[in-house]
Amino acid sequence: MTTGADPDDETLGRVFLCRVMEPGDETGGRWVREFGVGEVVRRLRDGAQALPGVSAVRWAGLVARARRAEPERDLAEARAAGARFVGPNTPEWPRQLDDLGDARPIGLWVRGRPHLRMWALRSVALVGARACTEYGTHAAATLAAGLAERGWVVVSGGAYGIDGAAHRGALAARGATVAVLACGIDRPYPRGHAALIERIAAQGLVVGELPPGDHPTPSRFILRNRVIAALTRGTVVVEAACRSGSLATARAAQRLGRFTMGVPGPVTSALSAGVHELLRAEAALVTDAADIVELVGDIGELAPARRGPVLPRDLLAPAVRAVLAALPGDRAAPVDEIALGTPTTRDEAIARLYELRALGYVERHGDGWKLTRQAVMSVRTGPGPC
Repeated sequence: MTTGADPDDETLGRVFLCRVMEPGDETGGRWVREFGVGEVVRRLRDGAQALPGVSAVRWAGLVARARRAEPERDLAEARAAGARFVGPNTPEWPRQLDDLGDARPIGLWVRGRPHLRMWALRSVALVGARACTEYGTHAAATLAAGLAERGWVVVSGGAYGIDGAAHRGALAARGATVAVLACGIDRPYPRGHAALIERIAAQGLVVGELPPGDHPTPSRFILRNRVIAALTRGTVVVEAACRSGSLATARAAQRLGRFTMGVPGPVTSALSAGVHELLRAEAALVTDAADIVELVGDIGELAPARRGPVLPRDLLAPAVRAVLAALPGDRAAPVDEIALGTPTTRDEAIARLYELRALGYVERHGDGWKLTRQAVMSVRTGPGPC
């Protein structure tokens, strides 16, 4: 992590490479792994001896970028924006990003006071459509608030729609949230979320691979998603059409062995079609924060059992419920008829009827028995717990 102290050569080299190579460049990642940061920087600055695996045209483009790279200036601009550079050589580096292999970020630019590595240990990604519905907004905000209240960090991309709802839900619950941007962290994008991203930086963390001043592109958004997936224990897709970019985050999570989850929506909504396909193929269905924590949390963090309301008649013994069910709802019935409908003996039916009378379910009418008004309503409410 860079501070006010002079950065070491490794850090300067990685800052240099962030300006030269695009995020997720696996060829560049392989160079760093095989030759080391210092040698890769030396060859790019010199330009004479090309590194293996690229064409002459691409090498010339990288060398041209290298000539314009000024790592000291990038670090100064980051400090001016209240940001720091975190590389794999620093204690703050989240080790789970190493699962990306050669596509691992060269380094990350981070705004905010919390320790990135500590926050990433207990984090969940919430992603989805930009052009979301009111249902999606509500679901994302509710899930984020629930996770925040349980001590989980909510990670998303800072975009309009589901991302923004997830961040706001976590902030509203006074919880922790991280925005992973596809641009320089000194230029919030989208501009309409400038105030939200500033609030995230003040209360949480804003993270990005690109150096100060860099702008987003469609490919950078897609590549950014792999960082969201790798940084967290699992990814939840709240709302997504079949071609939604948020599905790329889910697929990256699957490749990395992370939990992949989806929130179902209306079958008539095209914005839930992508989630439903995900659920059909390999994702787990979740409906609240407890479902998510059961998957990504520690052993014993189980979601409560889903049951319908327990009705008074559910507490009756099976033989008593059978007699109650045998009584017609619109008239009094003789004991013999009730016994045949159970089926049980006449004496057993009489015994059960007196139990039901004591409980207020039936009343005697001459030689017959009839359901009370309360019992009629109870019988009509359904079969009991699910």
